[in-house]
Amino acid sequence: MKVAQLATRFPPAPGGVEQHVAEIAPRLHARGHGVDVYTSDLYREFPSMQRLDASVPREERTAWGAVHRLPVWSLPGELHYAFFRGLTAALRRDRPEIVHAHTYGTNQVAAAHRHRARFGTPFVLTAHFHPIWSIEGGWLRHRLRGFYDRRVASGVIRDASRVIVQTHEEERLLRSLGIPLPPLEIIPPGYRPLPPPAPGRPSFVEQFQIPGPYVLFVGRLASNKGLLDLAEAFATLARSDRSSQLVVVGEDGGQRAPLEARLQELGVSDRAHLLGYLPDEPALSAAYREARLTALPSEYEAFGLVLLESLAAGTPVVATRVGGIPEFVEDGRAGLLVPPHAPTALAEAIGRIWSDRDLARRLGEYGRDQVVPRYTWEALVDRLDALYREVVGR
Repeated sequence: MKVAQLATRFPPAPGGVEQHVAEIAPRLHARGHGVDVYTSDLYREFPSMQRLDASVPREERTAWGAVHRLPVWSLPGELHYAFFRGLTAALRRDRPEIVHAHTYGTNQVAAAHRHRARFGTPFVLTAHFHPIWSIEGGWLRHRLRGFYDRRVASGVIRDASRVIVQTHEEERLLRSLGIPLPPLEIIPPGYRPLPPPAPGRPSFVEQFQIPGPYVLFVGRLASNKGLLDLAEAFATLARSDRSSQLVVVGEDGGQRAPLEARLQELGVSDRAHLLGYLPDEPALSAAYREARLTALPSEYEAFGLVLLESLAAGTPVVATRVGGIPEFVEDGRAGLLVPPHAPTALAEAIGRIWSDRDLARRLGEYGRDQVVPRYTWEALVDRLDALYREVVGR
């Protein structure tokens, strides 16, 4: 059948939802579906709207289908909200048999809803849900989201044929809004192994001149990632082990400057390496493999795929006990979990793994051998394929 995937951004724009759609599209094609991805021409949405490089085509034909990158406009400042130009017309032109919209509260979900109302085309929603207190932006952004939750969400979401969430916690949070929901499916994300470093290639620490063992963070440098807590926890480790280093990999989402300032205040800026977004996947694979541990002290994560990436490399993790993380990172088995906004507890957990190499090995091996194999994109797409056929058949 002909499937439309709707997402705010798409690679080469970085991000978890972006990668999610990029993983399922070719696999849906392999199961006999025609796939069109409708997305924006944005590389970054917030803190400032940045367009993709002009070399990225607006209309792209791939081995599995087509990518349509549409222009968007946004409300200013904290009220950032991407409105698509031409999405309704594109869906009317291409006439998909089912529309799959990604990310609760976005303009593309409204477009899927309008298309259903006019043409009867069913739509499903993968929520990628974040509670209001964890979204980026100031109080105006939160008020806008609160208005959506109270006044808009019910009329849009109740007409979806299915809502998909990744974890039981995401389901709980979505139900806590008190809005009528269609049938709901829990479908965890998949994991695609990163390509290993090429033989003979310099190690990660050689390539980036990291002068000692390091704690790794991978993710967007955003306000919900707990980066200032990580800075404080690392400063504690740095006092006990003068060889320790901190490596931060990820696109700036508005928190690079505050993080740099806090590291400077703590006197450890010379031992922190902020590398930015790392598109070189073999280098990222090497970063995980050579790290002592990966830390993700977020205040909320719908899932936390970077933790799977770390565990796949046999590298243990320290993360916060929030969102979907506890549903696959068993505390004391695949990693150590701490409360959010608790830099002291975070420092203690990091210190335990740092100083106990046997514990680090056990946690990493359990994660690699017992946790990671449970999550495959093939299993997810098998579920989607069956869901699409049921919805369209009805």
